[in-house]
Amino acid sequence: MPHTKRRRLVTTAVAVSLGATALAACGSSDDSKADSGPVSLTYWAWAPGMDKVVDLWNKGEGKKDQITVTVKKQASGDTLVTKILTAHKAKNGPDLVQAEYQALPTLVSNDAVADISKTVGDAKSKFADGVWQQVTLGTDAVYAVPQDIGPMMFYYRADLFKKYGLKVPTTWDEFAQTARALKKKAPDVDLTTFSANDSGLFAGLAQQAGAKWWTTSGDKWKVAINDAATQKVAKFWGGLVKEGAIDNQPMYTPAWNKALDTGKQIAWVSAVWAPGTLTTAAPDTKGKWAMAPLPQWSADQDVTGSWGGSSTAVTTDSKHQEAAAKFAAWLNTDGDALNALAKESGIYPASSSAQLSGAFSNPPEYFSDQADFYTEAAKIAGTTAPSAWGPNVNVAYTTFNDAFGAAAKNKSDFVTALNTMQDATVADMKKQGFEVSQ
Repeated sequence: MPHTKRRRLVTTAVAVSLGATALAACGSSDDSKADSGPVSLTYWAWAPGMDKVVDLWNKGEGKKDQITVTVKKQASGDTLVTKILTAHKAKNGPDLVQAEYQALPTLVSNDAVADISKTVGDAKSKFADGVWQQVTLGTDAVYAVPQDIGPMMFYYRADLFKKYGLKVPTTWDEFAQTARALKKKAPDVDLTTFSANDSGLFAGLAQQAGAKWWTTSGDKWKVAINDAATQKVAKFWGGLVKEGAIDNQPMYTPAWNKALDTGKQIAWVSAVWAPGTLTTAAPDTKGKWAMAPLPQWSADQDVTGSWGGSSTAVTTDSKHQEAAAKFAAWLNTDGDALNALAKESGIYPASSSAQLSGAFSNPPEYFSDQADFYTEAAKIAGTTAPSAWGPNVNVAYTTFNDAFGAAAKNKSDFVTALNTMQDATVADMKKQGFEVSQ
């Protein structure tokens, strides 16, 4: 990458800086010339039914503009990130990729995705500020267009809350009181569980509390996974586990499914996609659940975290970045495209307007008795807190699973586990050659 093309991304809002690998915007839309004549683009994505959505483009806008997109189905998560980086090193990456938000800093630091701000900058108005920030990384650049999001919320058995005389908690203090009150009334029943097998849940809770795990100072990264906000979250959940007020078993197991389906657990801190999981995990309780906003740390707050979500990015390997960016914007802002994404791919759109139209005009079938499900979900989504991802989220997440898994099982100190997570993340960044300040 020529030095003249290097542009530092210095921000106090999110973790992006120059380390061993420059975080830069090479091959950005500034360098792209307008495409003329037929253009063929390849899109790596894992969302189901994406080829059907793309067909709308190929038969409509794409046909008019002579831009054809072909979907190549991929695995998700770290597997896709590794494949993208491998392809980029060989200079034969696709034109577009479906990228999870937490993966973007890694892709940017490896110069694998382009700055498309000149082409899609106007799309900002379609998204909540906290959502848009996840694709800008707190800079003037735009590295992707938001596609789907996972605003967090609180799910509970409405019938059992009534049976046990419980009120829906609006603060985390009330949440703890509710868990204890339930234990006194029904010792064999838990409000919920703390699960150490999904680091995204804990990250979203920390995000809601105001955590910023990766930030920058000049040319150095600052890693603060064990900051005050996250320690507050760790102490809160660790305390509930230690006193036995909630369960300490992992989610997504047969035992967890049975607990939900039989009323042994009567609440779940989750995200907007939870109805799909509950449909499979607790089929016998359909129509008995309700959704409410996530409890707050103080009564005057109104903020939620995010658990999951992805974007559409244009790669620096693409020879048609402007055309690719045009498709990415269409895919995630056009009404017909968003309705198709909801229908074929089952996503909850990042676009604010799409959250109240089309496929979201009626509640999920599992929540058929809560007519305002998606109206409330859209309000909650608009309160999504900014995130702060870094270049080695995978290391932080893996360490979480190990350290918090042991702490939850043994009912030991969660802050100690958090410090382990911090130390492992910092050590890995230094090993990679990043400048790190603590």
